[in-house]
Amino acid sequence: MDRIDPHATHAGPEPLRGGDQGAVPGGAPAGMFDPWRYRDQAGVADADLVGYKVEATDGGIGKIDSASHEVDGSYLVVDTGPWVFGKKVMLPAGTVNQVDHDQRTVSVDRTRDQIKAAPEYDEASHSDPSYRDRLGGYYDETYGALPPGTAR
Repeated sequence: MDRIDPHATHAGPEPLRGGDQGAVPGGAPAGMFDPWRYRDQAGVADADLVGYKVEATDGGIGKIDSASHEVDGSYLVVDTGPWVFGKKVMLPAGTVNQVDHDQRTVSVDRTRDQIKAAPEYDEASHSDPSYRDRLGGYYDETYGALPPGTAR
């Protein structure tokens, strides 16, 4: 085991990294998309987001019907109203870019078409691991297709 030399000088502070974590302790790994965790900078904390409007990168998609703050399993269920014929969609927490609590708006980093093309939400099986794997995988694949300026 290497020992730290207490007399050594360092040019500057290094970002905190634990294993392959990013610069923020407890944050998602640097440069990687974690579908089931809210981003630290999104401003979610433990806020109750039910009733907030959801904005995709190219327009509104509906209002939040339910929100989860499960460790490594957080998500939003959005009632799309007339946009997708009254259906609901499930958005993994990692798609949340920013929350404006004053305007009661949640911005996500996907387009309306990307959200519409996601695996269909089924209230009965939304906690099923295979559905979660499919949904998380879908959003992980679309992460590479984000519009410029929205990447994490």
